[in-house]
Amino acid sequence: MSVVLDGKAIADDLTKSVASEINLIRKSNAGFSPGLAAVLVGEDPASRVYVRNKKRSAIGAGMEALDYHLPESTNQKELEDYVAKLSKDVKVDGILVQLPLPDHIDQEKIINVISPDKDVDGLHPYNVGLLVKGQPRFVPATPAGVQHILVKSGIEVSGKHVVICGRSEIVGKPLGLLLMQRNKGANATVTVCHSRTQNLYHITSQADILIAAVGQQNFIKADMVKKGAVVIDVGTNRVHDGSRKSGYRLVGDVDFENVKDVASAITPVPGGVGPMTIAMLLKNTLESAKRRINL
Repeated sequence: MSVVLDGKAIADDLTKSVASEINLIRKSNAGFSPGLAAVLVGEDPASRVYVRNKKRSAIGAGMEALDYHLPESTNQKELEDYVAKLSKDVKVDGILVQLPLPDHIDQEKIINVISPDKDVDGLHPYNVGLLVKGQPRFVPATPAGVQHILVKSGIEVSGKHVVICGRSEIVGKPLGLLLMQRNKGANATVTVCHSRTQNLYHITSQADILIAAVGQQNFIKADMVKKGAVVIDVGTNRVHDGSRKSGYRLVGDVDFENVKDVASAITPVPGGVGPMTIAMLLKNTLESAKRRINL
């Protein structure tokens, strides 16, 4: 039976630390209030929930949460102009454009409009380049959250074989870069698998730390996991559940009930990586605000 890693408790501790630091800075900098601007385009239910949760957490930490909900009909130029305006707004320290965007919007162009100094999602090419160089300014929140869970749970990463299933720009690629850095909670040998990887079972079964970020429910089965491996589930998939008021429940990319009997430690869904993503977003916003006042 594996240890279930409590991402929510770790995230709560980090959020409290962010709030405490904000209160401390306010004592010598009256009116200090980091501003996080969240831009949501359209009516995607999951995105609306994510933005609402981020706003609630930001306010709870003592930040100013600026919520901008734009209609689905917003076109490319309108959104680019809107994001450019926020990039120049002195009240805004962090800009979050909720992804995915509607199909008619070029997502990469929108990301490139965000000021690198306010790109708290760490997706702008400039910030990606800093991560590649080993000089990260804003690490994408989910990869940073995964690393934080490993460190706070006392799981050794240095010298271990980490296998990441998924090569997305938001999780897989930056997480691989992060865990191979010469830093605490890193120094790993990293293998990134994807939809064209051959002999996937052979590779995952070699992992000391297996990270699933493929977006497919219960993709990782027990026979894909080495006995005693640490399993981190980044997936969040909605499945129908008529017994719940919402009509659905969340499951991960890992077959939790069976894999937990093989792994030495595992994150649940919900309550694992998800809360860490929001906490890391708040931490990045605080760091941006501190740079603004030269701290």
